[in-house]
Amino acid sequence: MGVKKALKSISVYALPAGIAFFMISSYMPQLTEKYYSNVFYKAIAQPVSVITGLVPFSVAELFILFFVIWIIYGTVRAIISITLQRAFTKKKITAFVFSMIRIAGVIYLSFVLLWGMNYNRLSFAQIAGMNVQPSSLEELSEVCEILIHRANSIRKSIYADDDTMVLKEGKMDALLRTEKGYRIASEKYPELAGTYGRPKPVFFSKFMSYTGIWGIFFPFTAEANINMEIPDSMIPNTIAHEMAHQRGFAREDEANYIAYLVCSMHPDKDFQYSGLLLAIIHSMNSLYTYDIDEYKRLTSLYGNGIKNDLKEIDRFSIKYKGPIEQISTEINNAYLKANRQREGVHSYGRMVDLLIAEYRNSKR
Repeated sequence: MGVKKALKSISVYALPAGIAFFMISSYMPQLTEKYYSNVFYKAIAQPVSVITGLVPFSVAELFILFFVIWIIYGTVRAIISITLQRAFTKKKITAFVFSMIRIAGVIYLSFVLLWGMNYNRLSFAQIAGMNVQPSSLEELSEVCEILIHRANSIRKSIYADDDTMVLKEGKMDALLRTEKGYRIASEKYPELAGTYGRPKPVFFSKFMSYTGIWGIFFPFTAEANINMEIPDSMIPNTIAHEMAHQRGFAREDEANYIAYLVCSMHPDKDFQYSGLLLAIIHSMNSLYTYDIDEYKRLTSLYGNGIKNDLKEIDRFSIKYKGPIEQISTEINNAYLKANRQREGVHSYGRMVDLLIAEYRNSKR
């Protein structure tokens, strides 16, 4: 049997193998944490990230572009072969379909081994020793009010243009500064340490905006990719969020909290404010669900800076909202559920539990 035939035969088992690895790891979170997330994943991700980080552009974006072209080319070629050559047979169609399934299986197995099992590691709350418990409405309100006062205070020293926050040295500079926050945060949380490549700007950021995606971590190149079209106020926390994925924290809610944490520990005020703005958005959205009157009371505490920045974020979201964004949200929702985040995109709101746990710890 030739090498090509052998690989073809092995690829048949890629999809069930990927499913098996993922399911087994989900029943052993402590072992997954100890041996996969802290040893196997880091041993692969860090050198790959450093290598891809040597170039200033997104290798992931290039990879996806070529892959899409290859898929289109392969599909068109198969259709032409089936129709023009009068080879429209059930056998050939079946062979084409199974070929696509094998390719998908190999991609999925690679995803699970390279990054996907991080979904089944211990939670960040367990790793950091945080007391996450059901909270009262009073606690949620107190956390929201503290965040608002802190953000109002810091916002006064933030550079602004037309009354909205502007990164004075530009968005590209923010990509290079985020690592400073991780270095400081890793002194308290060693799990956030590591040597990784630089976060990358996405060339097709405008198109990315229409999908509703602000950043994406690509496990095959270990790159954190950032939509450079989003408002300046959200750039620092988005970079920190994708870098949390880069460090093996796959869950969206935890990546959001880590982004807030890293930004709040960052020495630069614009990063601190961006982290607080992210926390305010999530905590206030939760408060709105349970107590609209209290929500209205707290929004009256927003300074003009916060109001203007939130309006800009809303304008940006409305500008790019449409069918592509809706389809992308549904795909992302299905992806999260497939990786055992049963609440789908709504799991993002669970970041608030970590904010409240941090608040409880600070009172001790």
